[in-house]
Amino acid sequence: MSFNLSLIDHGWTLFLDRDGVINYEIPGTYVRNWTEFIFYPRAPENIAYFNTIFQRLILATNQRGISRGLMTLDDLEDIHQNMNREIEAKAGKLDRIYYCLDPEESSPCRKPNPGMALQAVTDFPEIDLTKSIMVGNNISDMLFGRNAGMKTVFLTTTDPDRKLPDDLIDLHFNNLDEFASALRKS
Repeated sequence: MSFNLSLIDHGWTLFLDRDGVINYEIPGTYVRNWTEFIFYPRAPENIAYFNTIFQRLILATNQRGISRGLMTLDDLEDIHQNMNREIEAKAGKLDRIYYCLDPEESSPCRKPNPGMALQAVTDFPEIDLTKSIMVGNNISDMLFGRNAGMKTVFLTTTDPDRKLPDDLIDLHFNNLDEFASALRKS
């Protein structure tokens, strides 16, 4: 599947995963505090650019490290507060950050289940999930997008050997910067 980026207008919403999309993942564990959080090159600037295209930017992230005792909710909130400060310094803005702390795969808010997308629609009724894109680096992100009725963009940042095409993936790019470049050209 695929879709044409030129169809996107200010009525669309962009959903972003965090680790592996905005910042580097730490293989085998979690980003547990602000000192471990490292933005991908140009991520804050790209978010600022996305603000000029999309009506809403939503971060949706699974954060099971808290329920596993590897970090605290205060650690997560500190990461997000500092991340937002850096994004805002580049004139960008995330409208809301949704995170799921539940360890159980069956939790309605845990990706790939659509709970965080449905909460975003409750909080921002103007969001039309059929005019939304989920950008992620895992198949669970793609399933989350599909389960919520969104288009999907897969970044190969942490899975460069993913076999493509894949029915769950509408478009794929090497990283967020390449996605932003493609939007600029559309």
